[in-house]
Amino acid sequence: MAEHDLMEKLVSLAKRRGYVFQSSEIYGGTGSVWDYGPLGVELKRNVKEAWWRSMVHERDDIEGLDASILMHPRVWEASGHLAEFTDPLVECRNCHRRFRVDILLAESGAAELEVARCVACGVTGEWTEPRQFNLMFKTFMGPVEDESAVVYLRPETAQGIYVNFLNVQTTARQRVPFGIAQIGKAFRNEITPGNFTFRTREFEQMEMQYFVEPGTDDDWFEQWKESRIGWMRSLGLSDDRLRLHQHPPDKLAHYAKAAFDIEFFFGGTIGDEGWGEIEGIHNRTDFDLGRHQEYSGKRLEYIDPATQKRYLPYIIETSAGADRVTLALLANGYREEVVEGETRVVLALDPSLAPLKVGVFPLVKKDGMAERAMSIHESLRRQGVPSFYDESGAIGRRYRRQDEAGTPFGVTIDGETMENGTVTIRDRDTMAQVRIAEEQIATYVGERIA
Repeated sequence: MAEHDLMEKLVSLAKRRGYVFQSSEIYGGTGSVWDYGPLGVELKRNVKEAWWRSMVHERDDIEGLDASILMHPRVWEASGHLAEFTDPLVECRNCHRRFRVDILLAESGAAELEVARCVACGVTGEWTEPRQFNLMFKTFMGPVEDESAVVYLRPETAQGIYVNFLNVQTTARQRVPFGIAQIGKAFRNEITPGNFTFRTREFEQMEMQYFVEPGTDDDWFEQWKESRIGWMRSLGLSDDRLRLHQHPPDKLAHYAKAAFDIEFFFGGTIGDEGWGEIEGIHNRTDFDLGRHQEYSGKRLEYIDPATQKRYLPYIIETSAGADRVTLALLANGYREEVVEGETRVVLALDPSLAPLKVGVFPLVKKDGMAERAMSIHESLRRQGVPSFYDESGAIGRRYRRQDEAGTPFGVTIDGETMENGTVTIRDRDTMAQVRIAEEQIATYVGERIA
């Protein structure tokens, strides 16, 4: 399968199996806004829960937070977003489509704008002069729509963490170094969105800001860089499709001392020759706390209780996209195999992340098998094992549907079940089958998804 075909196949599978739908599809859709269906919402939720567990529940030095989407507009002045959060925008004079310059050059393969071909209409070099475009969505708070009522939909979740730094530190009685983690929605008015859920206008971030003493930041940066790519591997993402990409000094954000991206190879037109960012690790120094201290007039310094030393902590940021990690898992898991002359589509998701864990099938709809199968299905649900019941069509076809949906195990109730209480359990990836007692199903599955 050619890599450039993968995204098209994923879009089709995602709709067919209930992972992702285009937003407002019955009205023609909304550009680069997507809805997660019954399986998609479970997969993304499992990704977020795995992140939260590793960041917050398994550590003593990181606290959780859920800050508001709407914040005081001065926050975005202090952060630099009003002045700096802009991209150069150009318009094709032929078709009047608008593009971000860097994405246009990457997708057209041109080194300069003058020789860049419009990816929409194919005309070369017919571009307006670039102009700066702020990516924040603007709205109004209250009944009057004037400049005094302007607020913004947050373009990142990090600022909510910074303005709550002292609140969390004092109430949780944490000492530096410690972190604050948050999962939440962010919004960017992207000029050139696309590539399915990779670049959207509404998305979820999984961010952790780790506050450290100045002078120790380089060591912490290296530790978090290795820790984060290790976590990506733990999700089952293939090592040969992951890499760390360093930002050169002339490409660093205005707040950053150092920055690396964890990139995943999607193929196609995503990113740099198919490599797209799924998480960023940044050394933000004391820029953010310093700016908020300046603009708010409130002292945000940390006082070391042992030495009474007062300082603004440096910040090591880890910022992963929940949507992009979910898309990477779909791309990583998708494969096509020929089995007995037929093509089998498999979504080989790690069992711990798969939306459904078990498909339950009566071999035939007679002799009490359907009722027994439904009873097993309901029992698994009560035990917290996501299960799907299917009695429609040939058993092989039912297996194939669940293979494509990513369900790791299939349980078949047959004549032997009615005689001795054993069932056949089938592995999605190997298609190997074993017989176990029906009361052992939850334990068998639980051991393999732990």
